[in-house]
Amino acid sequence: MPAMRRRDRAVTDPAKIRRILDGARILHLGLVDDGRPYVVPLHYCYEYEGGDLTLYMHSARHGRKLDVISASPACFVELECDVALDDGGATPYKIACQYGSFYSSVMGAGTASIVTDADEKVRALRLLMRQQTGRDFPMNRLMAKTVAIIKVQVPAGELSCKAHVRK
Repeated sequence: MPAMRRRDRAVTDPAKIRRILDGARILHLGLVDDGRPYVVPLHYCYEYEGGDLTLYMHSARHGRKLDVISASPACFVELECDVALDDGGATPYKIACQYGSFYSSVMGAGTASIVTDADEKVRALRLLMRQQTGRDFPMNRLMAKTVAIIKVQVPAGELSCKAHVRK
């Protein structure tokens, strides 16, 4: 990953990275379809260990994103939370270019694959429902068979986390 321009906004603390991963609800999965960019928003869940990030997303069993992943597994992911306008607060900015945005984000280059192992699909769906709803749901192989599970692995060296938050 190229060096971050705003190093003062870098997030390296694993607990803070997990907070961002927990706080966002939608992941943007960037793929390359026959030489053209293709980005799709998806619900996701994650595992974050030793700096490596594994993401799981569910999908219909057939469709463009699965075809693209099968043809070209290189991908890029982005997710954000804590998004708000930085307008100067109690003393609003007088110049347009002073305005900005507060945010927390995680981005990274990785490899996408389609999960075929039934037990991994069940585990990913349980994790997905837990992260997205805060609840545990029973899940079995028959239920998992009705959807596709996309797995993205982002190695630690390809992960970039930033935040610009209110002080």
